[in-house]
Amino acid sequence: MELADRAVGFLLSFISTSIFTYYTFWVIILPFVDSDHFIHKYFLPQEYAILIPVFAGVTLLCFLSVFIGLVMLKSKKKKA
Repeated sequence: MELADRAVGFLLSFISTSIFTYYTFWVIILPFVDSDHFIHKYFLPQEYAILIPVFAGVTLLCFLSVFIGLVMLKSKKKKA
């Protein structure tokens, strides 16, 4: 079990680091690269640099709100 936990932890760390590196390069470095450079074909348009995190944040807040609401309803039913 410990090996599986390590593998999952390593995978999550690798994915997080990859996403952070990609997003950082996309938002901070790419605007200073010429628009006709070949590297631009590997990145979405700049508008998505704001839309994707906002959408992810709103989705996360919705799931957290539903989860907290369900936990509150369950705890209310146990008291009654």
